[in-house]
Amino acid sequence: MTTDCIFCNIANGKTDTEFLFENETLVVFKDIKPHAPVHLLLVPKKHIRSINDLTSVDDAIVSSLISAGKHMANEVGIAASGYKLVFNVEQGGGQVIFHLHLHLLGGWKR
Repeated sequence: MTTDCIFCNIANGKTDTEFLFENETLVVFKDIKPHAPVHLLLVPKKHIRSINDLTSVDDAIVSSLISAGKHMANEVGIAASGYKLVFNVEQGGGQVIFHLHLHLLGGWKR
């Protein structure tokens, strides 16, 4: 954990953020600046700066993020209508907070 990383502080319970899901690997909470009717963030407890910093040791974390995304889509009722799972990578790819995280977006009416 890095003390200046907001997602490290959130994932390790140092803030009053409400978790919608938590396990030994990750936490899930609502994005404070949503870009969709449903916009959740799935954040690993281990600090990994970005996709570019992943190693083979982290394969299980990435798998857990994707599995949790599928689970949460079911939990919030958007699995059948469809959703997006998005990793933003580096500034040019839209990454703003440099702690690996997965966006779950959905809930649009068609």
